[in-house]
Amino acid sequence: MTSQKHVVTTEQAQKTLAALLRQWLPGQSWTQVRTLVSSQRIRINDELWLDDARRLKEGDEVEILTRPAPKPKLVDEIVIRHVDEHVVVVEKPAGINTVRHPAERAWREPRKLLSPTLEDLVMRQLGMTFTPKKPQRLRVVQRLDKATSGLLVFARTVLAERGLGMQFRRHQVVRRYLAVVPGQVIPQTVRTSLVPDRGDGRRGSTRLPGVGKEAITHVEVEEKLQGYSVLSCRLETGRTHQIRIHLAELGHPVCGDKVYHRKPMGEPIPDASGAPRLALHATELGFVHPITGEQMHWDMPLPPDLAEFVARLRM
Repeated sequence: MTSQKHVVTTEQAQKTLAALLRQWLPGQSWTQVRTLVSSQRIRINDELWLDDARRLKEGDEVEILTRPAPKPKLVDEIVIRHVDEHVVVVEKPAGINTVRHPAERAWREPRKLLSPTLEDLVMRQLGMTFTPKKPQRLRVVQRLDKATSGLLVFARTVLAERGLGMQFRRHQVVRRYLAVVPGQVIPQTVRTSLVPDRGDGRRGSTRLPGVGKEAITHVEVEEKLQGYSVLSCRLETGRTHQIRIHLAELGHPVCGDKVYHRKPMGEPIPDASGAPRLALHATELGFVHPITGEQMHWDMPLPPDLAEFVARLRM
């Protein structure tokens, strides 16, 4: 079998990985395509995937490898910066989802362990369980993209969830990110309306009046490098992919971004940075404790992979 690449079409969307593999590989049985997945020979959007029951989205890129890829190293322990009975603040590593899709919550533990989420790992460290008889769980008040690292807060009680949720809605939570982009950027506030589809299947801004959700990002220059900039981006609103979209639309897509490193109609914008992954990191988080009223604040420097990347750009 030779290496193959396939892009999921509109008609194929929401079918399972195993079903599409059988479609792309005529004559292969269910057992054979499942073995293909379990033997580490399938990448989805450049990431190794080990769950044959995953339902794919339109535009997903699936690669069938000629030989097994190295199995990704699973995160054993999450750094917890603060925990009490109401909130927990953690350092999210890049490469894992913040939470599991609702349809996946009923999965058995062995299947979850194929791709653990931040929520799973933190619950395990806190000794929490999620079963129909004992539905302990963390309460999600914010998310970080899978490829993004940095500080994140979960609520542990209903009261904390309500209090933090109100602060997020009122834009009272301090959220600052570091991003590495090509070129030199002028400090500015970006204010646009974001829509789920800008015309090429990706999220983006629209100029149509009364359409979309307002998104505001305050951009400052942290450091100027040869041909690149390290930016400090403070969120006023928190829309999906907001910083990535705003910087790409300014003409400075985040280094390592494979989704928005392209023009609106799909033409790729070359990325010669050599970034190890999406160069976006949630470096600062602050809020008022929803129960005690205490002002709380944390900083987290760039993790080693991005720190080394920026050091190379300085040379």
